[in-house]
Amino acid sequence: MENRPVVFITGAAGGIGTATCLEFASRGYDVAMADLSADPLESLAKQVQNLGVNSLILPGDLSDFDYAESAVQKTVDHFGKIDVLVNNAAWRELITMRTISLESWEKTLKICVTAPAFLSRWVAADMEKRNKGVIINISSIQSQCAAGLSPAYVAAKGALDALTNEFAILWGPKGVRVLAVNPGVIDTEGSQDYESSDGENLTALQHKWSEDMIPLRRWAAGKEIATTVAMLASDDASYITGTTIVVDGGVKNQFSPYSIKKMMFPDDF
Repeated sequence: MENRPVVFITGAAGGIGTATCLEFASRGYDVAMADLSADPLESLAKQVQNLGVNSLILPGDLSDFDYAESAVQKTVDHFGKIDVLVNNAAWRELITMRTISLESWEKTLKICVTAPAFLSRWVAADMEKRNKGVIINISSIQSQCAAGLSPAYVAAKGALDALTNEFAILWGPKGVRVLAVNPGVIDTEGSQDYESSDGENLTALQHKWSEDMIPLRRWAAGKEIATTVAMLASDDASYITGTTIVVDGGVKNQFSPYSIKKMMFPDDF
């Protein structure tokens, strides 16, 4: 088998995950892909292979840690190594802290924090043997600016940012870089589920309101996150570790809607 670099990506079959698989494949990486179902992974594997690299599909539930650990081992057995881990898989329920169930809370933390933590541990064990590797956690700007709608998800992303710093310090002396990427609003299937209490879909309204706050005036495409992740994994970022890269079109630092600013200063906005 060719000695190409190898990337292991969770949450591969959709949105940022799919874009990231294709981006790394286009840069000459063999790609191991984990997600819940085999069918979308098989379809994605064909796209990856059409880019001239190899793929490995790993269907399963990351909340099952036996599966998660075995997926890492299968990747190492198949490709001989893992050069980059992208912890992208996530789960969340739109609900407030007043009514969230313990089951929902624990599922969110298990998939969004515990699975990335232990995947990082298992993958880093392989990376340390070669004194080289990159772990990238896909977090969210919601770790720093919440909406009151997903308490477990916000807590999980805050924890993931903190673990990024912890792991960078732990594994840095062994040549392993650890970073987080905090996307803003991304135009994916997972961002289409805003509903009113009577079931009306509010996604279009959410889209309009959020764009009124984003300096670049649009939601991001998954590829824009993928290219950032691939850059951070490359030697072009060889001295970047233990930090969070915000990719949000500038919204985190925004204070007032553009529609209001335009009313105040029509010639300026």
